[in-house]
Amino acid sequence: MPDGHPGALLALRGISKSFLGVGVLHEVDLDVAAGEVHAVVGENGAGKSTLMKIVSGGYAPDAGTITLAGQPQVFGSPRDAQRAGVGIIHQEFNLLPERTVAENVYLGHEPVRRGLVDRRQMLASTRRLLDSIGETALPADAPVGRLSVAQQQVVEIVKTLALDARLIIMDEPTAALADHEVALLYRLVRRLQEQGIGILYVSHRLTEVFDLSSRITVLKDGRRVTTVPTADTTADELVRHMVGRELSHYYPPRATPQDIGEVRLTVRAGANRKLRDIDLTLRAGEVLGVGGLQGSGRSALARALFGVAPFTAGEVVVDGTPTRLRSPRTAMRAGVAYVSEDRKGEGIVARQSVLDNALLASRAVFALRSGRTARTVRVRELLAAVEVRSAGDQQEIRYLSGGNQQKVVLARWLAVNPRILLFDEPTRGIDVGAKSAIHDLVRRLARDGAAVLMISSDLPELLGMSDRMIVMRDGRIAGELPAGATEEDVVALAVGTVRETAA
Repeated sequence: MPDGHPGALLALRGISKSFLGVGVLHEVDLDVAAGEVHAVVGENGAGKSTLMKIVSGGYAPDAGTITLAGQPQVFGSPRDAQRAGVGIIHQEFNLLPERTVAENVYLGHEPVRRGLVDRRQMLASTRRLLDSIGETALPADAPVGRLSVAQQQVVEIVKTLALDARLIIMDEPTAALADHEVALLYRLVRRLQEQGIGILYVSHRLTEVFDLSSRITVLKDGRRVTTVPTADTTADELVRHMVGRELSHYYPPRATPQDIGEVRLTVRAGANRKLRDIDLTLRAGEVLGVGGLQGSGRSALARALFGVAPFTAGEVVVDGTPTRLRSPRTAMRAGVAYVSEDRKGEGIVARQSVLDNALLASRAVFALRSGRTARTVRVRELLAAVEVRSAGDQQEIRYLSGGNQQKVVLARWLAVNPRILLFDEPTRGIDVGAKSAIHDLVRRLARDGAAVLMISSDLPELLGMSDRMIVMRDGRIAGELPAGATEEDVVALAVGTVRETAA
């Protein structure tokens, strides 16, 4: 059993769950005290989502007990859990963009006066809730669709408060946030703690886990491995519990000078609406990291090189030949592949099969009927080579974990033998075990002669994977850094506290 707090707000004992005879959770114990942030970590498939759905009423456990504020609970539905005081904030928000903040907050339980919705009371109550968490500047009558992502997350939190939540589950709460918006979430979490609300915090980002939580529970293969005070553990120890290896083994060895080959890509004075004065070279065998703050031009650079929003000025040379990358199709035919940061919106077709998703690039590059059977065989070999875990290649890709979806996207591009690979946040929202597999694959592609440009907001990843780095600021390359640079070096260039120089 975990080292519980006497009189815990939430106590789970012996929680087990199976689907079609396959055990997903095995006798999991966990508790959360009032005002505590209790983090839950583990690889994709460890059982985190299933456990959270049981606590929030989405699933009923096959065995075990749930106690909330000392009272045994049996949740037949999410509404039962809400009535008991459990709120959940999903990674993907559940808001109606055309309605106001107040209308979203009180959706389904609007205050009524004389048989009509009392809009004045609804606005006043919403303003009081916003005031209670220090968000006085957010208008209760603003349409949600006009709010920033961070503000929409505030609305989700206030929705739970309007239902008198005593326990709030936060599932990957920073996945959709820009870097500068994360501080707002931290402030909100602290405000909720001050009100005595318990928080179950699920995240792949260990920095957040250490910043916010007082205890951490590690799940692996549906079992609780350990529950430890945050102050008494390290990132290395957590990773060892999750995947069985040290954090220092995350990143494969960098390229040696002998591994670096000819110039694959050159950009001279590249510019478009979001970029200017872009000068860069990318060589076979190397991983060129791209750092910078959100909105600095990192993603715009990748999209320009893939022809999504092409350069309108300057020169692009691919393998020694001047090339106009006017569209994704021309970029693909020039040997350029692009893994977007928006995996769900741009990377996959959610309701199509694993195989159909993996064939998308081949169908776009090659004639529809020519060599179709051979391409299908090749794609199936690649899906096996990148170790996609699924129920078969006819399974809809939406049912795969984030890491496995990303592997399908990679197999798609490998099928067209790209010479230049553009990765934008390739491991965002992916657990530590899948991250390591993606890192190994990226490095293997570089060793096989591909030129890799890799954008990452995760500074340890950027430093660990890059053979050299460029840092973007305000649509320009602020400077270049060699392998072995520090996080401080990257941040200094990103925010402009050092003179713009090239290493």
